[in-house]
Amino acid sequence: MKWALRILGALVALLVIAFLFFRIADTDPAEMRAKYGGEPSQFVELSNGLTVHLRDEGPRDGVPIILLHGSNADLHTWQPWVDALKADYRVIRYDQRGHGLTGAAPDADYTLDAFTGDVELVADALGLEQFILGGNSMGGWISAGYALDNQARLAGLVLVDASGAPIERDGPPPLGFRIAQTPVLRDVARHFMSRSIFERSLAQSVSNQAIVTDEEIDRYWELARLPGNRKATMQRFATPRVVYSQEQIAALDVPTLVLWGEEDALIPLAAGDWYAEHLPNNSYVTYPGIGHIPQQEHVAQSVEDLRQWLEQLVPAEPEA
Repeated sequence: MKWALRILGALVALLVIAFLFFRIADTDPAEMRAKYGGEPSQFVELSNGLTVHLRDEGPRDGVPIILLHGSNADLHTWQPWVDALKADYRVIRYDQRGHGLTGAAPDADYTLDAFTGDVELVADALGLEQFILGGNSMGGWISAGYALDNQARLAGLVLVDASGAPIERDGPPPLGFRIAQTPVLRDVARHFMSRSIFERSLAQSVSNQAIVTDEEIDRYWELARLPGNRKATMQRFATPRVVYSQEQIAALDVPTLVLWGEEDALIPLAAGDWYAEHLPNNSYVTYPGIGHIPQQEHVAQSVEDLRQWLEQLVPAEPEA
């Protein structure tokens, strides 16, 4: 019995040593703010106690567009669209709760209501009466959820490879998502988030591999390790995900642009077809050879399609 206890104690000690040795440390918040939170970033405290990392660019009198990033991403994923739009539109994006420099939510709430509540509070903080709301992946799910309860406040809705449709993917999701969706594994794996996991997950999510750069991978990896973000990610994946019904989407009469990569391995094209079939007032554009992030994978064409839709939605005022 004594030998068994000694062996058990030795094994426990080895596991603790291995954990301490191989655990990947958090990043330094000050260093991350300096690297990813410079101009034109703002840190805006909302009335619910969450301080969001936010960028608000373009003319103050321009049509406001709020863009919501996807799961495990951050506001930088919209940079190509912002660069193309900010001369004519007021483009707003922010790191959502549990992501980027916004970090973990004080209330640890990662339900749909919490995310849509943040949209409302950001719009209030910026004094927006009406705006266009767009989102990619999880951000599209949140955008649709916000629209269901706030149609009067939206001038338009943009869904880019949005989750939320009752459509199952064919095959397993990318590695990082498989880990996060496995209860016991995710609790252990959050301490050992290697850079290679992020590289592989990004590469599996997109078809245009040109966007899988060292800079992009480093940003995903570093911001995921901001203190509190790893735990927030696991709490978010443990939160039951709302799936929309046909009746809900059919009642959504906001003008909507649906954009979809035809080779999306994370949320299949069939989900885009479902949204396009049931949204009563939508334009639907798909991109051959493009994966889950069209705003980065297919910049020029996705921006052109967005601009054409925006000009029909809000015609330019004639010059005096």
